[in-house]
Amino acid sequence: MKLVTIIGSGLIGRSWALVFISGGLSVKIYDKQPGMAASALSSIRQQVLELQQKNMLRGDLTASQQLSLLSACDDLHMAVEGAFFIQECVFEDLEVKQNVFLDIEGLVGSDVILSSSTSCLVPSAVFSKVQDQRRCLVAHPVNPPYLVKLVELVPHPHTTSSVMDAAHALMSQVGQVPVRLSRELDGFALNRIQMAVIAESWRLVQDGFISVKDVDLVMSEGLGMRYAFIGPMETMHLNAPEGLGDYMKRYGPGIHRVLSSFGPTPDFSGDQAKDIIKDMAELVPREQLSARTERRDQLLSELAQIKKMP
Repeated sequence: MKLVTIIGSGLIGRSWALVFISGGLSVKIYDKQPGMAASALSSIRQQVLELQQKNMLRGDLTASQQLSLLSACDDLHMAVEGAFFIQECVFEDLEVKQNVFLDIEGLVGSDVILSSSTSCLVPSAVFSKVQDQRRCLVAHPVNPPYLVKLVELVPHPHTTSSVMDAAHALMSQVGQVPVRLSRELDGFALNRIQMAVIAESWRLVQDGFISVKDVDLVMSEGLGMRYAFIGPMETMHLNAPEGLGDYMKRYGPGIHRVLSSFGPTPDFSGDQAKDIIKDMAELVPREQLSARTERRDQLLSELAQIKKMP
């Protein structure tokens, strides 16, 4: 049975473990801090059992079958032995990630794929200390990966097409939805699109056009209703009688005019930012964050079931 090794036992590492065992792959979790990998194992066991109880368990295997595929390891050499794919999930520090892959490369064969979960560091930086960069890529998940299946696959400038194909096949096999970038780009695709939405939402609130509560409703009860099933390109394509070309003839000049009126990147830390943060904290107080996160995850699971319908 194929083995995937996860480096780092934090939130993302645990989430990746859930994804891979749900697809029937053996998984070893490694953490350099003694006892952390074993602690992660205990947490994952509890999560899997809770998911089964809530009928949210992914894959064809039972909870006990999935958990039998999972093990923890405090020794890096033992952790990567026999793995065909290594998913790094340490915290977002460039030097730490570089050194992790430097250590790993000396312990594995040339056919082992090296993948990073980074959300904003480009592959050429993450893998700069790796000698054979042809088998390196970023596989950027969306939080929480178990419920939001998109994975961005971002190649290093030297990554081979066969490695990208293999990573794409693996992610598809375990039920994720992989998308490929043709080359590396700061922020990748998802975060660039997300940051554009964040920036304009922040500007509209900061400039007094709309409240924090209502700008969120614009997305959750407006754009998000469509975007949960079709993206912005198809949305435009369906919103004109003759498709996308017709849409741009009708609305292109207006889009250009509005875009040209967008202001500079907002200040996310000044006095006005404090007011926005205060408003959000009043809408969802800190003591409600856990319950709201649980509600989010339950709704995401239900939405995923709806999206499976033909």
